[in-house]
Amino acid sequence: MGHQDKKVKLHRTKAHREAMFRNMAMSLFEHRVIRTTDAKAKALAPIVDRLISTAKKGTLAAKRQVAKSVRQKPVFKKLFNEIVPQFSERTSGFTRIVKLGVRRGDGAPLSVVELLTEKPKVESDTKDKKAKKSKTAKASE
Repeated sequence: MGHQDKKVKLHRTKAHREAMFRNMAMSLFEHRVIRTTDAKAKALAPIVDRLISTAKKGTLAAKRQVAKSVRQKPVFKKLFNEIVPQFSERTSGFTRIVKLGVRRGDGAPLSVVELLTEKPKVESDTKDKKAKKSKTAKASE
């Protein structure tokens, strides 16, 4: 019988599993996209969705609850200042899982987990610097 087997354990102890998912959630909030195995990605998505839903409340209690999992201050601030406002109209489904294929070493199926936020804008300063460098190189010739 399959009683109480909805939680994916991934052959880890409870403490290890919780720490791993906290770290993965923080990485996802920090980088917007992470690459991991299918099983971990499927187990991570509801955790991240729950964290964002709690953060959307914006109360002090909600912030303290989220702070239990998101322990790095810069990531915590980014979550509340940048990520949560982008999900103001959305009620759920804050992540997307895209399957990539298999890992070369052990054949593990890989996926990409990404937040459904706007992609960060590439600053035009880097483009301007490259253009200036090429113009100065041409002028010196």
